[in-house]
Amino acid sequence: MEQRPLGTSGLSVSVFGLGTMTFGDETDEATSHEILDRYLEAGGRFLDTADVYTRGVSEEIIGRWLGSRSGIHDVVIATKARFPMSDDPVDRGTGRAYLTRALDASLSRLGVEVIDLYQMHAWDPATPLEETLETLNGFVEAGKIRAIGVSNYLGWHLERAVTMTHRRGWAPIASLQPQYSLLGREIELDSMPLCLDQSIGMLPWSPLGGGWLSGKYSRDMRPTGDTRLGDDPNRGIEAYDFRNTEHTWRVLEVVEDIAESREVTMSQVALNWVRQRPGISSVLLGVRTIAQLDDNLGALSWELSDDEMRRLTEVSAPGVPLYPHGFLESYAGVDYWERLGTRVESPLG
Repeated sequence: MEQRPLGTSGLSVSVFGLGTMTFGDETDEATSHEILDRYLEAGGRFLDTADVYTRGVSEEIIGRWLGSRSGIHDVVIATKARFPMSDDPVDRGTGRAYLTRALDASLSRLGVEVIDLYQMHAWDPATPLEETLETLNGFVEAGKIRAIGVSNYLGWHLERAVTMTHRRGWAPIASLQPQYSLLGREIELDSMPLCLDQSIGMLPWSPLGGGWLSGKYSRDMRPTGDTRLGDDPNRGIEAYDFRNTEHTWRVLEVVEDIAESREVTMSQVALNWVRQRPGISSVLLGVRTIAQLDDNLGALSWELSDDEMRRLTEVSAPGVPLYPHGFLESYAGVDYWERLGTRVESPLG
């Protein structure tokens, strides 16, 4: 499997990473270990988890797998901290005291001496950014982590973090883990250009748009119990209605057309579009079964043509907000899409 650099961290990650949010929840431990084995056999070497995934169980499952497989030395382990690990209000956030406890707990659950990539799971408005970044820099200096990443940050959050680490001489921000797919391209307005400019690796999650891009949902049928949205009727219906738009169906029509002409699955088309976008270090696969993993990995055997990339990029274009992006593009000559290889017409004309 292709290995790509993770920003300027010196780490290399597999172009398809294995997300493990389902471990211990939707996927039992035995199946989780089978998925890890199959991923390793395919050449995958990048595992992404978080302490909050089943409140530590996902990390424990990975830790037991690592401990039972001798000779595994080149797997890059990434985890995250920020969200509540208990009902205690102090058991969350990105403050120094909590992160110190959280990192030690993750190291223990994973059964490792150092975590390759330690990520802040989201922005924390209750903690000064300086405190968070100084703490993380201390972890790097202490040899407990190798690189720092962030997830679910807005563009200005990321800019502040990058600027502060540069000015203080602290360990830099190596990666951003954002939601990104043919149905969710909002990061292209601000975060993605910043990552390209600062050589920050991107690790997209939900590359199948919550399952929509696999073709499992239809215009006239509500999600059923055998789908992720169908498992929770209340949340499922809300999420279905959010995506149930003409824009979504136009994108799915092109994805399906390309899949049929290639004789591949819609999931593989969607994954390859993300894989072939600029600045992507690794695309995180979220699977519940061996069959899903095998199908996703099938995307590695082929690539989208330039024409197919163009068709998918054009039909999925989200458009430019009237202000400020549209204003700057129309009247100040700012091209937000130049570095992304995307041409989207401004709504201002």
